[in-house]
Amino acid sequence: MEKKIKIFDTTLRDGEQAPGASLSDQEKLEVAQQLVRLGVDIIEAGFPISSPGDFDSVRQIARQVKGATICGLARSLNKDIEAAAMALKPAKRKRIHVFLATSKIHMKYKLKKAESEILKIAEAAVKYAGKFTDDIQFSPEDASRTEKDFLFRVIEKVIKAGATTVNIPDTVGFAQPDEFGRLIHDICNKVSNINKAIIAVHCHNDLGLAVANSLAAIKNGAGQIECTINGIGERAGNAALEEIVLSLITRKDHFKNMHCGIKTKEIYKTSRLVSKLTGFVVAPNKAIVGGNAFRHESGIHQDGVLKKRQTYEIISPETVGFYGEGLVMGKHSGRHALSNRLERLGFKLNKKQLDIAFSRFKDLADKKKEVFEEDLIAIVEEQSKEFEQVWSLEALEFFGGINVQPKATVKLKNKKAVFSATSEGDGPVDACYKAIEKIIKLKAGLLDYSIQAVTRGKDALGEVNVKLLINKEEISGRGASTDIIEASAKAYLNAVNRVLFKKEKSKKVRL
Repeated sequence: MEKKIKIFDTTLRDGEQAPGASLSDQEKLEVAQQLVRLGVDIIEAGFPISSPGDFDSVRQIARQVKGATICGLARSLNKDIEAAAMALKPAKRKRIHVFLATSKIHMKYKLKKAESEILKIAEAAVKYAGKFTDDIQFSPEDASRTEKDFLFRVIEKVIKAGATTVNIPDTVGFAQPDEFGRLIHDICNKVSNINKAIIAVHCHNDLGLAVANSLAAIKNGAGQIECTINGIGERAGNAALEEIVLSLITRKDHFKNMHCGIKTKEIYKTSRLVSKLTGFVVAPNKAIVGGNAFRHESGIHQDGVLKKRQTYEIISPETVGFYGEGLVMGKHSGRHALSNRLERLGFKLNKKQLDIAFSRFKDLADKKKEVFEEDLIAIVEEQSKEFEQVWSLEALEFFGGINVQPKATVKLKNKKAVFSATSEGDGPVDACYKAIEKIIKLKAGLLDYSIQAVTRGKDALGEVNVKLLINKEEISGRGASTDIIEASAKAYLNAVNRVLFKKEKSKKVRL
């Protein structure tokens, strides 16, 4: 009989804790809905007590997202558990995830508690959570650095109190695969009531071993893996969902009689969505979802792939929904052809969204000789579903060169009128951003700027990602165009519009 490995996705909780990854309520909802399409079992929607915004987003996901268990995080405090319970109340299937540190270093310096106190607090927290749901997960934080005998006692105590899942976190990415696997093995064999709960693991990537440690845990008895899309998260991130899932599928000989419910053809689309909304660009050499994951430059490799793909490809691109740079359409292609192709790529657009996509496709087809599937994906992703644009780019002119002071003139449009400003800068992008600032009257510091080609060729669509510091908050933005200055302006405005939308929404909430 096959054992199902549950996939617990914490992109919206731990993933969003990565600096600069802040998402709006609507963005979180969009990700959650895609995670259901991907087939994850549990979605950790957030940490409700941490802020009113997090509470609202968890509640919204609990109310609108069906098809997965919705989970909320809580410290071992009654007020945290109550907040999680309230936020999760509309969910058809809900889980409260309670955590408490158990390592000596955490107990001594962070909690200032003795082992006996930790045992009582953990037991009481799980019992209190049981008043609101029968699906309770408990995490002994920093478990991989906790003394084993004490860890076993904690686990036994919380299971007896009602915990149905016990999560073993490698909180600081300290463990090595052999010792982490042995820890899970020992828990399976030395905790007397472990058969009454599922063992989960939550591994961080500080030493680059999050996926390896997670897989070692599966081999030794874990039945649930906590992970994130693209491996995003605190510090160096978490175990990457896509890497774990493809390891299970590709190496069935190694992970015998194990399976998960992930629909792999949704992986690439989910990766792109999370990358777009967080502004975290996926590295070209990233396993499974990186741009170079299925490209071969070496002559020997190319020859082998042409003769038989499996010589150098252990995963087919189609398995994860990765579409190559196939030529799809030209400027004479119609709306129906575009709709069909986008549907094949996994996008179902309403009439308004299709009209916008078709208009942008026609503009792009006039600029490019060849339009690729990646271009179409970028066109659709550029449509902002999460908020109404406050400012849009109406026109842009720039002037520069060697030994010439760069200058840019920008025209922006809002609901009231079109505004224009001209500014000089250290380069055309800097001049463009300074001109935008003159119009919107909002000072922003540029923390990060990156550009990558969506497809090949000198007329490739350029995708710009920026990270801005506005009012002490890091905000990401993305824009795409065949003109990199235009793409840069769009990315900047995308970030600015997110800030203005959040500001306007908070005013309405106060009213």
